[in-house]
Amino acid sequence: MSEVLLSANNLTKRFGGLAAVNDVSVDLWRGRIHAVIGPNGAGKSTLTNLLSGDLPLTSGSVLLGGQDITGWSPEKISAQGLGRSYQKTNIFLPFTVWENVRLASQSREPHALNWLRRATSFIAINARAESAIELSGLKNRRDSIAGTISHGEQRQLEIAMTLATRPQVLLLDEPLAGMGAVEAERMIALLQSLKKDHGILLVEHDMDAVFTLADQLTVMVNGQVIASGTPAQIRADAGVQAAYLGEDIGEESA
Repeated sequence: MSEVLLSANNLTKRFGGLAAVNDVSVDLWRGRIHAVIGPNGAGKSTLTNLLSGDLPLTSGSVLLGGQDITGWSPEKISAQGLGRSYQKTNIFLPFTVWENVRLASQSREPHALNWLRRATSFIAINARAESAIELSGLKNRRDSIAGTISHGEQRQLEIAMTLATRPQVLLLDEPLAGMGAVEAERMIALLQSLKKDHGILLVEHDMDAVFTLADQLTVMVNGQVIASGTPAQIRADAGVQAAYLGEDIGEESA
């Protein structure tokens, strides 16, 4: 059954006299992908940083799993059940895929591990890592060095690392950036498979992918929401079309 996993209410972030995000509200539901789109500088990544705690709010509030997390640190918010990826891939390039994901899984332990024990002896940690690798489609790359796999696979690895932390909500900032057609198709399939058990916020410039994936869209311009609704409603919105220089948004995905 669908449920609201994250509720952000009237978020505002000011840098001096500039409102990078101005009175923005969004709900993320389990089983739905909510895409945030808009031109460069619209405030999409700033919004993501506010939700994850990477930037402090000027005003507004955020609830995660019914808990008010306003003002919490990124580490505490992550432990509460929020995972995110960034525009720039954040992985340990010299380590194997499995080592990267195991380290992410290990971060969820409530206390320091015994450094005299072999890493392979921590059964629960390793089980979470193996599950995340399989979910992300990287089982056949498990023992590959992260720096040697393709760009698309590195983006999958970052998502696998996020999944290993057992999040309920995923914030994904341009996960398809720089991908070719085949890699993009693989990422789209991965995100569709993750939707059932998570609430997902997707920031993405690939409009074909957005209209393939999104159940709900929010359109931002200059830090403000100019439209929010279903893909069909957004396609038909005159204000959205004007913001995109008259383009018929998502027409190829219809």
